[in-house]
Amino acid sequence: MSENTGALVDAYDTLLLDLDGVVYLGKQAVPGAPEALVKARDLGVRLAYVTNNASRTPGAIAQHLSQLGVPAAPADVVTSAQAAARLVAERVPAGSAVLVVGGMGLRMALREHGLRPVTTAMDDPAAVVQGIAENLSYGLLSEGALAVRRGAWFVAANGDTTMPTGRGEQPGNGAMSRVIATAAGVEPVVAGKPEPPLHRESMIRTRAERPLIVGDRLDTDIEGATRAGVDSLLVLTGVAGPLDVLTAAPRHRPTHIAADLSGLHAPVVPVRPGLGGWTCGGWTAAWQDGKLVLTGEGDPVDGLRAACAATWEAAGDGQADEDAVKAAPASLGL
Repeated sequence: MSENTGALVDAYDTLLLDLDGVVYLGKQAVPGAPEALVKARDLGVRLAYVTNNASRTPGAIAQHLSQLGVPAAPADVVTSAQAAARLVAERVPAGSAVLVVGGMGLRMALREHGLRPVTTAMDDPAAVVQGIAENLSYGLLSEGALAVRRGAWFVAANGDTTMPTGRGEQPGNGAMSRVIATAAGVEPVVAGKPEPPLHRESMIRTRAERPLIVGDRLDTDIEGATRAGVDSLLVLTGVAGPLDVLTAAPRHRPTHIAADLSGLHAPVVPVRPGLGGWTCGGWTAAWQDGKLVLTGEGDPVDGLRAACAATWEAAGDGQADEDAVKAAPASLGL
């Protein structure tokens, strides 16, 4: 690691980075993301790309990242498919048939753990593993439902109800897995964020000592960090917006907030309590007559940080009322 410059990234040895909504949106890089990650790597920080998307192989993901100018090799990619495969391999005998309701990423991960991917319930699979895939068919969903009804262990690579794309949020694996869960009357075990298996897979692979989980979703990335007891950074380039983070429950409250990945290299601006409220940079946030009042000027993300501190203190273990805080993001232009 380089000499501490006071930047956020200096406190960590490994970045566990979500992909969709953080590094890229669809096929395009989030502006500034490749440059920020190259700079982090050059500082000696380990980069690991941890994704709930189980449709593609680590090699395909690494190739996509490299084409965008993001430093990545297949070994740097940790997928929910790999976490799901490890989960199944620890439960069923080696060589067992596993029905794959998903794409090549799941099939390859299962093979790497000595399991045999199949596509029909007639093969008497020990487990059914489901992940998102563009060509997911009714026929394959039906085979999965049949196998689960016959006793196969049901594992979902992730529970994301949506996934961000360049066109907006589209149905994710959590939405699609409801088909089998409803038809079979069995809830899946979830391997991906925020559940422990994917974080466990990440830690096994990276051997991180001071990891920072970086993501755009409160209910997966940030909750996963909270459960694991490690720091988190929320970037505002994907699913979660300022109002979402202001009204977040305790398990969804990030350690740090940044507009995008360039925030990794910005100085850490302290958020401090005072008699007039919470301050950050040129902003002060306080509660007056049951409403959040934000005053000041400067970096709007500093204003959001101050607003979050004041709101989370007032909400305690609960969640703030949206109507009481919604004026703050509007005043910040976020």
